[in-house]
Amino acid sequence: MESILQLALDYVDMSRALKAAKEASVGVDWLEAGTPLIKSEGLSCVRELRRLFSSKKIVADMKVMDTGRFEVEAAAKAGADIVTVLAAADDSTVTEAVEAAKNVGCEIMIDLIGVPEPVKRAREVEALGVDYVCVHLSIDQQMSGRDFFSELREVSKAVDIPVAAAGGLNSETVGDAVKAGAGIIIVGGAITKAEDGFKAAKAIKKVMKSGKCEKSKLYKKYTDPRKAFSMVSTANISDALHRVPCMEGIKLVSGVKVCGPAVTVRTYPGDWAKPVEAIDVAKEGDVIVVDAGGASTAVWGELASHSAIERKVSGVVIDGAARDIEDIRKTGFSVYSRYVSSNAGEPRGFGEINVPIRCGGMVVRPGDYVIGDSDGVIVVPKEKAVEIANRAVDVLERENRLREEIKRGSTLAKVTELKKWEKKEGCSL
Repeated sequence: MESILQLALDYVDMSRALKAAKEASVGVDWLEAGTPLIKSEGLSCVRELRRLFSSKKIVADMKVMDTGRFEVEAAAKAGADIVTVLAAADDSTVTEAVEAAKNVGCEIMIDLIGVPEPVKRAREVEALGVDYVCVHLSIDQQMSGRDFFSELREVSKAVDIPVAAAGGLNSETVGDAVKAGAGIIIVGGAITKAEDGFKAAKAIKKVMKSGKCEKSKLYKKYTDPRKAFSMVSTANISDALHRVPCMEGIKLVSGVKVCGPAVTVRTYPGDWAKPVEAIDVAKEGDVIVVDAGGASTAVWGELASHSAIERKVSGVVIDGAARDIEDIRKTGFSVYSRYVSSNAGEPRGFGEINVPIRCGGMVVRPGDYVIGDSDGVIVVPKEKAVEIANRAVDVLERENRLREEIKRGSTLAKVTELKKWEKKEGCSL
């Protein structure tokens, strides 16, 4: 069959979901009421999609885990043509769902998300009579930069029923999904976060037919955290870290944004020996982070900056003071510090390089990612750098879409339906 493009409406607000559906509907084949939407709005969202798009197949992404008959019947009566059931559900639940679907005239798609043996389970559910299987890389898995094409190829070869693919697909990757055997391409953010959903859907559909990918700057996942962090702000990263703040009291005093792994320094107030020695330890793109005890005697200046530039160090962050700022600004080198002062201390050599330190109230370890801009300096643990970088890009993309909706004549409060989500009187925070 010709490849089908399914639009996943993973919103929590029905009005925004319906706007996105209307914008992209001409370019897509099936419309999906995503799990977040169903959890937030109930099956009324399925009813609205059926009412507004009578010619489209409507997928209710129920992710049924139990009471297969009850949930499938409820979704079908609301207008769903296809209902999703989790592959992790017991065979009895899958069987009940299949029988219910036959009775009410809908179909069952099995979602293989999180199943340890997807090929084995795909064969099993096919034998139970389901209509489709979906190879699904979860959003949380996507944030770690994983892909699922080898799994998709194996599942596609193992079953005779149509296979769907879902998991951060965009104009760069849908061609690979089709080549791997997917007959149904499920796309969410690459369309719903785009400034123009119809154009985005049209571009993806074109790639599905031609197999030739189209480069995409956004709506993709990165394995290089530096590349992703360079695209976003510290505010985006804070949101991705569940509102973690920037370093307290550390501000940009020279240069531009910095981003890179930390080379850490612990030094005594006014002792500038170890900060300068750290320049020789740092690699290209590193950020030197100095715990100088929050003292106002400078441990960094113009000559240190020139030396760091020669080593292609990204910048320096100092819980203490820097000096020669006017001259440093001429070089373009990035300096973040608590204080600016004219007086320097003495190079006594007390302290350590590349040990865990505390800077601006935040723990920084060697190799942790440090990102600084006009809002401040934020730290991302090295173990979570890829994940948080991708989550921050996701925040940026969602904000871009909100900005576009505001430009069309709305306001932030209206677009986000703030009043709907406010805590009601008597509710605890």
